[in-house]
Amino acid sequence: QRGWVKCGRHILVECIQLPFPSEDTALNEDDVYRSLEELADEHDVGEDDIYDCVPCEDDGDDIYEDIIKVEVRQPMVRKMGMTEDDKRNCCLVEIQETEAKYYKTLEDIEKNYMIPLKQVLSPQDMGAIFVNLEDVIKVHFALLRAIDLNMVSGGNGLGKIFIDFKERLLIYGQYCSHMETAQKTLDELITTREEVKMKVEECTMKVQEGKFKLQDLLVVPMQRVLKYHLLLKELVSHSTDRPDRQQLKEALEAMQDLAMYINEVKRDNETLKKISEFQNSIENLQVKLEEYGRPKIDGELKVSSIVNRTKQDRYIFLFDKVVIVCKRKGYSYELKEIIELQSYKMSDDPMNNRDVKKWSYGFYLIHLQGKQGFQFFCKTEDTKRKWMEQFEMAMSNIKPEKATANQHNFQMHTFEKNTNCRACKMLLRGIFYQGYYCSRCGTGAHKECLECITICKISSLSYRMHLILTSGPKMVAVRNYHGTPVPPGKTPLSFQTGDFIELLKGEPDTTWWEGKLIQTQKSGFFPNNCVKPCLDPKSFPSRQPSRETDYYGYPWFAGNMERTQADNLLKSHSSGTYLIRERTAEAERFAISIKFNEEVKHIKVIEKDSWIHITEAKKTLLLLPLVFCLTGVGGVLSVSFAEGETGAGVAGQHPLSSHWRFLQLLLPQSSGSKLLLSELSPLLVRYSLLPFLQLLFFFPLPSSKPPLLSFHIPFHPVLFHSCCHRFSSLLSCVITVHYIVWSI
Repeated sequence: QRGWVKCGRHILVECIQLPFPSEDTALNEDDVYRSLEELADEHDVGEDDIYDCVPCEDDGDDIYEDIIKVEVRQPMVRKMGMTEDDKRNCCLVEIQETEAKYYKTLEDIEKNYMIPLKQVLSPQDMGAIFVNLEDVIKVHFALLRAIDLNMVSGGNGLGKIFIDFKERLLIYGQYCSHMETAQKTLDELITTREEVKMKVEECTMKVQEGKFKLQDLLVVPMQRVLKYHLLLKELVSHSTDRPDRQQLKEALEAMQDLAMYINEVKRDNETLKKISEFQNSIENLQVKLEEYGRPKIDGELKVSSIVNRTKQDRYIFLFDKVVIVCKRKGYSYELKEIIELQSYKMSDDPMNNRDVKKWSYGFYLIHLQGKQGFQFFCKTEDTKRKWMEQFEMAMSNIKPEKATANQHNFQMHTFEKNTNCRACKMLLRGIFYQGYYCSRCGTGAHKECLECITICKISSLSYRMHLILTSGPKMVAVRNYHGTPVPPGKTPLSFQTGDFIELLKGEPDTTWWEGKLIQTQKSGFFPNNCVKPCLDPKSFPSRQPSRETDYYGYPWFAGNMERTQADNLLKSHSSGTYLIRERTAEAERFAISIKFNEEVKHIKVIEKDSWIHITEAKKTLLLLPLVFCLTGVGGVLSVSFAEGETGAGVAGQHPLSSHWRFLQLLLPQSSGSKLLLSELSPLLVRYSLLPFLQLLFFFPLPSSKPPLLSFHIPFHPVLFHSCCHRFSSLLSCVITVHYIVWSI
């Protein structure tokens, strides 16, 4: 639609307005509002694309133009010579006059609809129809006043006004996402209640003689907020040599970011409605599905476990964090299993692709620690490709490649308040899981910006010290808990294996403990058999996604390294030289590579049932004591390679000691050199001794001394005094170890 709109008092400008696309066409390949990931480097929103943000009726632009328009005349622009200053002034006046016209429309809605309808509508119905329009009116009263004052001085500071108002204009996210529901609510009330119908008709006649319905007027705020970046874009194009050009460009980016934020909020509200439908259709589901992120894909597949090869018909819901496996029951579903994607990797099954039969196109989910895996079968090769793409996307969201860049620890996170990305300064858009949060320094970022964030301000050491010395004891989850069984009369705290929990309340003889999930700060209750005390501060705040940060300070740790790389590195060293490397792509995460008799051997480090070992004879809870057990006199490496020289580490040559074995002698033990945590843990938790024991395992000495159980730390009289009153016998044992190790 083309028309000529007066811009200012005597200048006419040709304007082209495009109708809103339908729901089906709104998300085309040129849509600037595609997804957060695709918008990482795109800040310029095209004029033809802005209306893809929120679909509405095709005649929506007609309504907006009829309301906001000024006097229409015959086109004279092409006969007039205009300078850049003339064009700039035209843009400034257009912004001012259309804002005044828009505010007048908001006043009409308030005066002629909102106030009279309070007589026949409940507060709930008023809120459903007008949402937060009262707040919108207040914001635009202030915005119009600021624009008017700025125009008096020539409009040179207009960019700063829009930058300053960006935060206040975020309320449009709520309004626009509920606009369609508001129209439907109004239609329903008019249809079912005669007094409401009569009152609305009476109010309509007071606004431009009944030319527009209230349903039409409710669309105008959404259309107006999506115009700002177009108006500013035109102003920037005619401000080439102006001193405020940079500020105007920043204002343009701010309004583009605002438009994209509004779109994501609307999408998230629609997504939550979809999740709610899933929630209501799945029986025996005790957790909130929205905690698992956004749904990626759902449909019928055949599933078999690695142990039980029988194919079973299942309906699968894939979310960012989990796979919900269900059995269809008519129009509902019976929950069968929840698979935590954090603990799995995906692998193709090309062998099955050779079979042209239906349901023969498969792929695997392989557990990273060798536990039960799953195989999924699709009906066609194209279906398999789509499912695998969505699985890859989900796993990339929960375990992004740059999650630990620059010493950060980023995790998917729901931000309760509006937050800007630390790198690009743009908003983290939406209402849940908007971006990534560093659990150490609190930085927020887009997924695409993770590697651009400057180095974490809180080091690994200071962060772990903070966790150890503050608040309650720290526990680590040894199994998944998703609210089943339900704590009686309490709110469950959902977590997965490897998550860290701060214990808030819990007695050894009670089934339910109260805790707070460190990663999300959410609190709730859980069964005490789902956690164990965390005696290894080196692993804070998470054992995922990388161990590299945890052990990088030790000379024997080579980080992420392939088998061939280890071969090449060790070939030039003497027999008996070893290293420990990380195998991130394999089920067993660590491996020991050792040179023996001019040949490099590779040994998997098994992690099973919370123990770490390479042989049943030597089991430990942590990787560090495993190194000591294996490389000491009589260690497993000595047994496995009796003829070779063992115990010589790469690049450090740590002298070995018996510190760890001495501590084992003092604490309760069972066969196989296992620490009986089942005996010790309740006492540690009940008498708050965990922080002290954690200190024993923490501070490394310089390379001239063994890293384990060696530290430089002053005596802590407050901690010791408190512990003595509670549990003097165990404390005296620990103090003895403390001083013996310290003196050594």
